[in-house]
Amino acid sequence: MTDATLFIREFVRTRRDTGAIAPSSSRLARALARHVAPGAGHPRAVLEVGPGTGAVTRHIKDRLGPQDTLDLAEANPRFAELLQRAYGDDPRLRLLTGPVQEHELDSYDTIVCGLPFANFDAATTEEILGGLLSALRPGGTLSFFAYAGIPPLRRVLTVGTARERTLAVQAVLGRTLRRHAFRTETVLGNLPPARVHHLAPAGEPALRAG
Repeated sequence: MTDATLFIREFVRTRRDTGAIAPSSSRLARALARHVAPGAGHPRAVLEVGPGTGAVTRHIKDRLGPQDTLDLAEANPRFAELLQRAYGDDPRLRLLTGPVQEHELDSYDTIVCGLPFANFDAATTEEILGGLLSALRPGGTLSFFAYAGIPPLRRVLTVGTARERTLAVQAVLGRTLRRHAFRTETVLGNLPPARVHHLAPAGEPALRAG
């Protein structure tokens, strides 16, 4: 089974957790991995949350040095099995299975997140983003993406409790971006087009790589 076939199957099985209909494109992957940068005299620690079939993982791995480490936090057991087969022989990589908020995270220079926050509730979104930002080392960055044009569509097309949940999640994301985002870039070469947000802990300078 190809990675794309597995991704589509899991989208059908667990749409809420998978979120996307196709793996991230190379352009989106490069944008998400933009701040996986050379360390300043120390081994880098990187975390990828929601790597799925590894579309972004491959780009992150290419940027790692021999002493760097990459933790992969994947909740979907079938994706986790695929990642274990693909990267289990690389001592720099460690697989964390289950929801990321259930793990006691280490501290990281760079975090790349591919979770579909639009599919979560506000409390879960706030818990995950808060935990990831707290896990950043001084000068570290958190990068995540959202599909361009989807938030206003959700506001228009949802009603009742679904609309209330959508508005609450978007409020959490808006507050987080206003406080922590230092750059947002649009990636047109993806299905659908996406916006990548780069964040840093409030009051701390980020490593501006790439």
